[in-house]
Amino acid sequence: MDRPSSGVTPPRTTEQQLPGTRPGPEASTDRRCDTAARPQRPRLPETEAALTMRQAVRGWLQRYRPDGPVAVALSGGADSLALTAAAVVEAEAVDALIVDHGLQEGSAAVATEAAALARRLGCRSARISRVSVHGPGGMEAAARRARYDALNRMRDGVPVLFGHTLDDQAETVLLGLARGSGQRSLQGMAEFAEPWGRPLLGVRREATRALCADLGLRPHEDPHNSAPEFTRVRVRTEVLPLLEQVLGGGAAPALARTAAQLREDGEVLDAIAGKLLTDARAGSGLSVEILATAPAAIRRRAIRTWLTEGGAKSLTHKQLRAIEALVTDWRGQGGVAVGGGMPGIRLVAGRERGTLTLAFAR
Repeated sequence: MDRPSSGVTPPRTTEQQLPGTRPGPEASTDRRCDTAARPQRPRLPETEAALTMRQAVRGWLQRYRPDGPVAVALSGGADSLALTAAAVVEAEAVDALIVDHGLQEGSAAVATEAAALARRLGCRSARISRVSVHGPGGMEAAARRARYDALNRMRDGVPVLFGHTLDDQAETVLLGLARGSGQRSLQGMAEFAEPWGRPLLGVRREATRALCADLGLRPHEDPHNSAPEFTRVRVRTEVLPLLEQVLGGGAAPALARTAAQLREDGEVLDAIAGKLLTDARAGSGLSVEILATAPAAIRRRAIRTWLTEGGAKSLTHKQLRAIEALVTDWRGQGGVAVGGGMPGIRLVAGRERGTLTLAFAR
């Protein structure tokens, strides 16, 4: 049975060549494609998938009310393509931001095709940034850092929307649960953590693929998304399907609901911890006496926020507990090194004269 026509009206201008390159940080290359006038606002077919996607994007825009245009992080995959198609209908204007990690042969062609699709879908511009992936934490972590750095540089002050779906949220929660990462990790991804927005956290992945089919789009299939050496891929293809089978279905929505409930609880606890942090401040340090009298869950939140403000990065559960012990189990122990220092210099949390301190040390 033939699918309905896409309903996407291409701009009447001829397709523009992406202009020449210009250097940027992280050995990146940005290319931008614009037209003098915004393409005619497209129409989507009145299919179930299109309505689902439009309602999700419209609801996000009404909740968070971005002032003016938005950007979409476009990979060329089904989720980001479907998000782009819905966003250009619902938002004032949409810019497509495409990051070429250069990790696969032909990645430049994939990025160029994604930019062309963005223009046909109705984006007012499509911009490509080629980045260099390197650094600690393995390829996944390095690629993520490079991607977010590039998107932040390209976004020109507007919020950036991601195509993360309910299924992605369920995978994130399950991974956090298995790793014992605590409530903050189990909260999953936020709908909006400025400047990053995720309108599709209530939408199943099958809806994004259905909309692409409705529009006659052929999404790019990233081979990394099916590579079993990545833990998330195995959770997606093996663990979650088994969990759905054992529990009789509904596992993914239940995990996503858990994330939403924990996020609501976490916001209340964070507000209380914020007051504790204000009360405990003693110059650049924190009063041990005030921290010691607070409930453990509030105290740890306040300490984590203080450490992050001071430049600490990638805090582990073990580090946070060791720093809390400087307050609750003081035996004269030394300081605790945390991530965030520089080569040859460590960032160390310690205790001096009844005050938690944070300083650089060789």
